[in-house]
Amino acid sequence: MLPTLDFKSVVDRYKVIFFDSFGVIKNYKGLVPGIKNTFDYLRDQNKDYYIVTNDASRSPQQLAQSFQKLGLDDLTPEKIISSGMLAKEYLELKVTEGIVAYLGTKNSAHYIESAGHQTMSIRDITDDLIEQVSGVVFMDDEGYRWFDDLNKTVNLLRKRNIPAIVANTDLVYPLTKTDVAIAVGALADMIEKIVGKRFIRFGKPDSQMFMFAYELARQKQSLTKQDILMVGDTLHTDILGGNKFGLDTVLVYTGNTLPANAETNIMATGIAPTYICNNAVVES
Repeated sequence: MLPTLDFKSVVDRYKVIFFDSFGVIKNYKGLVPGIKNTFDYLRDQNKDYYIVTNDASRSPQQLAQSFQKLGLDDLTPEKIISSGMLAKEYLELKVTEGIVAYLGTKNSAHYIESAGHQTMSIRDITDDLIEQVSGVVFMDDEGYRWFDDLNKTVNLLRKRNIPAIVANTDLVYPLTKTDVAIAVGALADMIEKIVGKRFIRFGKPDSQMFMFAYELARQKQSLTKQDILMVGDTLHTDILGGNKFGLDTVLVYTGNTLPANAETNIMATGIAPTYICNNAVVES
């Protein structure tokens, strides 16, 4: 098992830091205690950073506002890279007409609407509209009736040969210190198996998320992948995705992965971070 290191000793080795959001910067209680010190330190050391998140429930502007309300004033929309942004790009290129139906909240539909599409919640798709639906997007685990609308999604995808896009691939998210809740990625996996079709996925661990963030960071300074650290709380998304893209990674214990389970999970999955830290806090 890797030793547990002080986060500052790790972050000092890199020029750019990629952070996951939920479970690293904030949790079910609000901000992770002390995390503001980290962003103050990064600013003082002139280190660049980005939030690389599978949260497609809100736009980068809304996500930035949520951080700013918690006191992280430096987290502007330009610092946030969401899987919803990649789903938007795909829709702009591949879906040119018809209705794009979505599972999620009205806020989560921002990405589809900003791509210029007619959007409609899956719950509002009636039988006479089915032939007009040109795509289905899994955005969020809230904003719909699970039983009714998941069944409707299954039957829509059985009847129509259209793309199904998973904008958030997370299976779970932390609900309390010990409990998790089912995320929309798990629902998409279930429906994919039922309908027997391959869905299009965006978000960690997919390399497109990291390429998007990498190219954005390289616009500001000369970088190689060895200059970037990915910080996450989940082996199957943050750590696997960072590892596959060639980044060093650090696993923290403030979200999905608990210290008591970490060694077992790493051994069972073969997904090993470069470092382990208790949290992503630079102590003042």
